[in-house]
Amino acid sequence: LAVGWGSGMDAAWAPSPGGCELVQSIMDCTGRWLSSIPGNLRGDTEELFLDDNTIQVLGNASLLLYPQLWHLSLARNRLELIEPGAFLSSQGLEVLSLTDNLLFTNYSLTAAALSALPALRTLDLAGNQLREDMVSVLVSNLSSLESLSVARNIIMRLDSSTFTNLTQLLELNLEKNYIFEIDNAFEGLQSLQRLNIAYNYLPCLVGFGLTQLRVLNASSNVIEWFLTLESDDLFELEVLDLSHNRLLFFPVLPRQSKLHSLLLQDNRMSFYQRLPNGTSLANITMQFLIIDGNSTNITTVRLWDELCHSNLSSLRLLDMSQNQVWGLPDDFLAQMPSLTHLKLNQNCLEAFHLSEEDPLAMLTELDLSQNQLMELGVKVGTGDILPSLQLFNLSTNRLQALPPGIFTHTRKITTLDLSRNRVDLCPQPGEAESLTCVDIRGVETLTHLSLAGCGLQGMGGRPFQGTSLMHLDLSDNRQVLSGDLGWLQDLVLTLQVLSLRNTSLSSTAVDFSALNSLVRLDLSGNSLVAFPTSLGTLRLRSLDLRDNCLPALPPDVAQVPLGRSLRELYLSRNPYNCCTLGWWDALQQAEGLRVPDGREVTCSHGSRVLRPGALPEPVLQSCRWQTADLALLYLVLALPTCLTLLVAFVVVFLMLKEKLLKMVKTRCGVSSPY
Repeated sequence: LAVGWGSGMDAAWAPSPGGCELVQSIMDCTGRWLSSIPGNLRGDTEELFLDDNTIQVLGNASLLLYPQLWHLSLARNRLELIEPGAFLSSQGLEVLSLTDNLLFTNYSLTAAALSALPALRTLDLAGNQLREDMVSVLVSNLSSLESLSVARNIIMRLDSSTFTNLTQLLELNLEKNYIFEIDNAFEGLQSLQRLNIAYNYLPCLVGFGLTQLRVLNASSNVIEWFLTLESDDLFELEVLDLSHNRLLFFPVLPRQSKLHSLLLQDNRMSFYQRLPNGTSLANITMQFLIIDGNSTNITTVRLWDELCHSNLSSLRLLDMSQNQVWGLPDDFLAQMPSLTHLKLNQNCLEAFHLSEEDPLAMLTELDLSQNQLMELGVKVGTGDILPSLQLFNLSTNRLQALPPGIFTHTRKITTLDLSRNRVDLCPQPGEAESLTCVDIRGVETLTHLSLAGCGLQGMGGRPFQGTSLMHLDLSDNRQVLSGDLGWLQDLVLTLQVLSLRNTSLSSTAVDFSALNSLVRLDLSGNSLVAFPTSLGTLRLRSLDLRDNCLPALPPDVAQVPLGRSLRELYLSRNPYNCCTLGWWDALQQAEGLRVPDGREVTCSHGSRVLRPGALPEPVLQSCRWQTADLALLYLVLALPTCLTLLVAFVVVFLMLKEKLLKMVKTRCGVSSPY
């Protein structure tokens, strides 16, 4: 709505007599428990929203007072009937939303009402429990429609009688029905450009021939085959989504099309030119028996050679992730010179080869993660290999090294993910050829590097020399911080994000004070028993200290430069002492600081685990005794003892006074005054 309001957004919503809200000519009566359309709204209302009410019938006189109405929304009511004359005074209505109602009860009368809307362009009938025959009746006389949604109904089968006379329809949404068969249902929709048949039960799409269609979403069905009609006609198809199906083979695509996005994620697809056991089915063909009425057509298809008949020169995005691909056919990528994004993650690839002959000059993202790669083959010559590559994901494979010189010609690479491979970084110049390692030195464009879970053991030398790394992930490497830490010196000026999660970090192992550019640091999952003092001078914005052994943070943590710059601090799962929580109170008062896991932070007092903000009075009193001045405590304890001894001495002296005096006189021979 904000697009149409313009400067009117500066004004607040104005109340209306019907309890609705008005801005300019838009009336919002959403959620007002209305059982009918109010009759006291402004007559110049152009857009009326009556969603989430209890309207059951839209009567003949309901809209008489609003002749300028062009947008009406009645979503989520209890609408069962629209009387035939309801729209006679609203001939200019262009957009009508009837989502989530009960129109199946009186659909024939409602159809008569809709037929009186000569200017209707957009109609939403989703969620009305409509069958295909009901839909056919409801839209039969709506030749002006450009957008129709009948999603979330109970449509099961479509044929040529379902959508008649919709010659202007551009967009059709049929998702989340129960469609299992389509028989020439769309051939009469000459202007159709966008078709959504996702989340149905279609077993196959054979004989696809909608040349004018630009976007087809057939995801989340049970499709095993996608076969296009054999034709040299130019298909306008630009986006084809067949993800989350049961495709067994690469789809047979139009020979001529404008396809730029092909989504094949989460299928059962493979290529059978080479099988893992070394055998080949290169000359095997498949025959499809297509029965259409009384005619029978047999189509013979080679399992992958049909790829050669499809012009994929305009393809920019190919997503084949989550399939069963062992390898790609010869020259498979050669047909895609415009490819910019290639996703082959979560397959069964054991090797992937790149060479100058593969025209992937436009490729910016290559995802080969979660395969079984043991070899990344690169045929390096005088030409560039992947010169436009920016993101290279090789995580979760079985790689031990990358070919020497692989980054020589990737002049734009910014992100490299090698996590969960058994790789090492090349330490010294000249050793890349003799060691099994990955050499990234001198790759000036590289800014993001992930080496999580690679089993790194003390990185000697200067493996990051000549790079401009801003993000470095070394998490889940238990011994990466052992040995010389001189490799940090090449990251001092550029590093902004550093993850050392689960690296057996101790409190004094690393001096962070030189990393002045650091803004985000993850130290979680380590063995810190004291807060690293070198962090105090940094100006971090995010710090993660979860899952350590910290009993407390420094009392002045909120006053040092670190505390003043922090905006996000994670602290949970540490054994904090309930009697030394002054730092916690200081953090609570720090301006702009957020502790997202604050509700999970606990402290220990004896055998009890408590929340810092709700310590019971006995615990507080016990903590006061524990934190009191020891000298004063000793004085308080010694004073009663001294007084007791003094009193006892005086009492004893008074009781023995006469005997003591007589004994003294007897021994000294002095006469008594008595």
